[in-house]
Amino acid sequence: MSIEFVQGDITQQETEAIANAANSRLAGGGGVDGAIHRAGGPDMMKELKQKYQGCPTGSAVITGGGRLKAKYVIHAVGPVYSGKPKDRELLTSAYRKCLELCTEHKIGSIAFPSISTGVYGYPVEEAAPIAVKTVSDYLKTHSEIRLARFVLFDDKTFSTYRRAYGELEVNV
Repeated sequence: MSIEFVQGDITQQETEAIANAANSRLAGGGGVDGAIHRAGGPDMMKELKQKYQGCPTGSAVITGGGRLKAKYVIHAVGPVYSGKPKDRELLTSAYRKCLELCTEHKIGSIAFPSISTGVYGYPVEEAAPIAVKTVSDYLKTHSEIRLARFVLFDDKTFSTYRRAYGELEVNV
C-alpha cells in the first residue's frame, strides 16, 4: 500500500477513482465539487440523478467518471463543521465509505481532496489527522487498494496533511 500527497488539481489525477467532496443533495456546487462536475461533464450529474435521491452526511455514492481521467467518482458527504464530537465521526465515516466502495468495486487507486475543509468550514488542522489515520488504518487490512493519494489545492493544506501523516507514522 502507498499513501501519497501531492499539491494540484484532483480532476487531473490518473487514479482509478477520485473522491468528490459532495453535498447531501448530490447537486453539484462550488469548490472541489464544482470543479469535478465541470471536468466530468453532464453524464455524471445525469447518473447521480438516475441512481440516487441524495446521500446522508458521513456516507458516499459512486458514479462513472464522465470525461475525467479517473474511471469512477466517489461522491462523499462530509460534515458541516460544528465543533462537536459528531463531526469527527462523520468525517471518518465519509473517508471510510469511499474506501469501502473501492473495495466493493475492485478499485485499486483513489485520489482524495480535503473533505469538508472548504465551504463546510472544518479546520484543516483537525481534518488532516482524521483523514490520514482513517485511510492509513483501512489500507493496513485491505491490500486490494494499492494507492491512496491526497490531492491538496494549496500550500497550507498540503503541508498540514504531510505533517499529520508524519506525526501518525511517529506514533505507530
